[in-house]
Amino acid sequence: MSPPGAAKREVAEVGLELLYLELVKACPQRPVLDAMGVQVGHQLAERYTADRARFSDSLEVIKFICKEFWSEVFKKQIDNLKTNRHREIFVLQDNRFRWLRHVAGPSDDTSKAAELASTYLAYPCGMIKGALASLGVQCEVSAEVADITVGACSFHVRISGATTR
Repeated sequence: MSPPGAAKREVAEVGLELLYLELVKACPQRPVLDAMGVQVGHQLAERYTADRARFSDSLEVIKFICKEFWSEVFKKQIDNLKTNRHREIFVLQDNRFRWLRHVAGPSDDTSKAAELASTYLAYPCGMIKGALASLGVQCEVSAEVADITVGACSFHVRISGATTR
């Protein structure tokens, strides 16, 4: 733990992105990447919410993920949030998801690149699922690539049970 007033330690963003690309190459199994993401998302959510009041409902938790969690992890907020509260479905859209920008080059076959991108999205899906579970919201998370050339994707969160901590 750093002393009060000490500079926050950060990792160079491009280094983290390249490390992530190598992680997926070394372990391309989606369930494994998802499980690793769940563990990391859980730990990060615990860290980011340690000093705040409990959330009252699942929408508050989702808003936290879109604004604060996403900002801490990806240095930007989610671009758009669509909700269907009656069915407990949320769609988080990121129009330039940084972890996809190195997946496809301009001359790559976009259909193959989009298929590869779905593997690269398993880990962040797990991170979202783990963060939400840490905050008392059980869910399933899937991802969809909208435009691989710019890294546009959306994360679909289907709440299966909400119990705030």
